[in-house]
Amino acid sequence: MPHAIRLLLSLLFMLPAVARAFCGFYVGQADSSLFNAASRVILARDGDRTVLSMQNDYQGDPTEFALVVPVPQVLQRGQIHVGDPAIFERIDAYSAPRLVEYHDPDPCVRRLMQDRAAPPAALSARREAASPAALGVTIEARYTVGEYDIVILSARESEGLENWLTANGYRIPRGASRTLAPYIRQGLKFFVARVNLGEQAKTGAKFLRPLQIAYESPKFLLPIRLGTLNARGPQDLIAYLLSRRGRVEAINYRTVKLPANVDIPVFVKDDFRGFYQALFDHQAEKEEYKVVFTEYFWDMSWCDPCAADPLSAEELRKAGVFWIGEETQDAPAVMAPRRRPMPGGAGQAMLTRLHVRYTADSFPEDLMFQETGDRENFQTRYVLRHPWQGEAKACPEARRYLDELVQRKIQEARTLADLTGWDLAEIRKKMPALPAESGGKRNWWGNLWEEEP
Repeated sequence: MPHAIRLLLSLLFMLPAVARAFCGFYVGQADSSLFNAASRVILARDGDRTVLSMQNDYQGDPTEFALVVPVPQVLQRGQIHVGDPAIFERIDAYSAPRLVEYHDPDPCVRRLMQDRAAPPAALSARREAASPAALGVTIEARYTVGEYDIVILSARESEGLENWLTANGYRIPRGASRTLAPYIRQGLKFFVARVNLGEQAKTGAKFLRPLQIAYESPKFLLPIRLGTLNARGPQDLIAYLLSRRGRVEAINYRTVKLPANVDIPVFVKDDFRGFYQALFDHQAEKEEYKVVFTEYFWDMSWCDPCAADPLSAEELRKAGVFWIGEETQDAPAVMAPRRRPMPGGAGQAMLTRLHVRYTADSFPEDLMFQETGDRENFQTRYVLRHPWQGEAKACPEARRYLDELVQRKIQEARTLADLTGWDLAEIRKKMPALPAESGGKRNWWGNLWEEEP
């Protein structure tokens, strides 16, 4: 995007819950890099206290960069921090959609397979070109934090604020005053950042680092409307919400779980990222870009299967989880896992990963959230099942297995077509042939509808 402007605000409410696991051998993931110019935020919330981390997806001349965030109060210098970009990569990898695989056992060997319950295991500041007072703008505070010059503003009317920002070199879209007006009516302040080139050079960083702010507010609101002013087509937002007790969902838009935990053809292993991108594209289009998708919800002290190790206590603190180590009557520490604990995994934090693809028309309001009492673990997980390679004559069970395998493969192809919108006939061409000696009788109707068995 030529101009990077993101409006973000949040509030979380927490309630207790339970956990369940999924098994399998992890073999691949589809991280947020699949989605061009996807904005990413991390929100850690407990009570009225929020830590918001914003990763700037802006790539281009830093003089073109501006970040405007409505905030409920004038932030002190200590409430603003430049974060570690590696935290975004860690939390993204941990919660990414994943691929797992199994190998069918020998049907001639009787085993009791039990699925054991898994555990909780910029630019330097210029001389102002217009009088703030004349435009109804008050400069409440100024700071330089890392490579960013930051001002905290209040305003009496939105057009004056837009004019002040433009006159002072902030590259914002025309017509921003219409989107700024509702926040002024609510009495919010404005956190405005741009790049200080001299300070950026000192850091040696090639990309802009995340900005973090800590504040208190009773509102649970994520403003996204200003980001649509200069958007070219649908935009992606991936939000990682760290809470103390339960899953988070939107209250003014439908929140739905992506189709997951289904068997798909084995050939998808060669291009899982392409598969997941097609899946999300297809599902978002079906919903007309009007829903919030849940991609992941889990207790961050463990994982199963693990796309990446859980974040350590120190990493969670860097992500804004300020309550790590606390233990209160209404928020007990998360139960320690009994199976597959991960070294360094920290309890007391639940992660909800939400993915939104939206346009100005499909999301006419800013996002508002609530925390639910749901603690049922969920992940966008897709399963490959490799067939047993034996022969039908090996035993009676083998014959029955191979008959059932035919129907399973048919269903896998249909599932893949439904998920992605891909052509069913093309999917079948990519699927490996079944064992020649299935030995099973073909259903009497098997030759009638070859295209739709």
